[in-house]
Amino acid sequence: MKKTKFYSIHENLGAKIVDFAGYKMPIQYSSIIAEHKAVRTTAGVFDVSHMGEVFVRGEKALNFVNHITVNDASLLTDGRVQYSAMCYEDGGIVDDLLVYRISEKEFMLVVNASNLEKDFAWMNKNNSFGVELVNESDEYSLLAVQGSNSNETLQKICDELLELEYYHFFKAKVAGIDMILSRTGYTGELGYELYFKGDEAVAEKVWNTVFEAGKELGIKPVGLAARDSLRLEMGFCLYGNDIDQTTNTIEAGLGWITKLKKPSFIGKDVLTAAKENGTKKKLVAMISNEKTFPRPGYELTVNGKKAGYITSGTVSPILDKAIALGYVNSEFAKEGNKINFLIRGKEVEAQITKLPFVKK
Repeated sequence: MKKTKFYSIHENLGAKIVDFAGYKMPIQYSSIIAEHKAVRTTAGVFDVSHMGEVFVRGEKALNFVNHITVNDASLLTDGRVQYSAMCYEDGGIVDDLLVYRISEKEFMLVVNASNLEKDFAWMNKNNSFGVELVNESDEYSLLAVQGSNSNETLQKICDELLELEYYHFFKAKVAGIDMILSRTGYTGELGYELYFKGDEAVAEKVWNTVFEAGKELGIKPVGLAARDSLRLEMGFCLYGNDIDQTTNTIEAGLGWITKLKKPSFIGKDVLTAAKENGTKKKLVAMISNEKTFPRPGYELTVNGKKAGYITSGTVSPILDKAIALGYVNSEFAKEGNKINFLIRGKEVEAQITKLPFVKK
């Protein structure tokens, strides 16, 4: 198992460490609910250095990115970021990812840690454009600073931050360290990402500088468990739960990133057909007033018959209600419809609702 360059910091803070995507990662420091609420009310810092960074370089870098992703990378300009996905020929999702345009001839693709090897192999397999593909994941550390006080925290140590728009990035210097600083986020809150290279001493310097800047603003370290409950409250998909190679972007509610009018890309024909003809299942959001914990894999029922399955679920720390994402037969997918969680043989009433669960 790998360790990020913040590992000794996590240990010293008493974090609960688990094996995740090939890394030893902090799942929580104090309580999941307390860390979750810190991000919703003040600010939290996540070590997400396990994420993968692949650089695409060459004359046809844009052509390559547009070929392997469903969104339209030609709409990007330098310093902009795009949420996208890669699909197989049958429309199944290889991974969801972020596309950073550094220049017309250089892009950074940020992929899920558990998919890095598979993704990199897929990129190489489909590289008929002569571009250079470089996996620099082991060289980069990545901190996500999320929450309403994230801007005020980072503004103390980065002069240009106030000008940064949503889904934009720039090359910054924080704590004297050169880095890529972006504003995206996986929590629904105002948030920023710090990508930088260097050894454990450099990582410790950045961590300490961020926490010193945010000390009076209530900044807290946050583990991966709260990251999951935060993203679920916003209805953001998690690869391996809500999307995978057996699902496509149309049925997963990601039609908005699937640009079917752009020139040919991998999976286009199947996705176009899915859009035009409809899909048998759809990913929906569900909420229940019952005190229960909906878990991935639990069945969903309508009138006593199976109607789908849960892909992600928790009890929202903010709403104090059971929330879940799951696939249901398209005939049942209308907002407002009643549906049941089948939990240990008992039907628990829920309702299909509109995302996000927590309104911002």
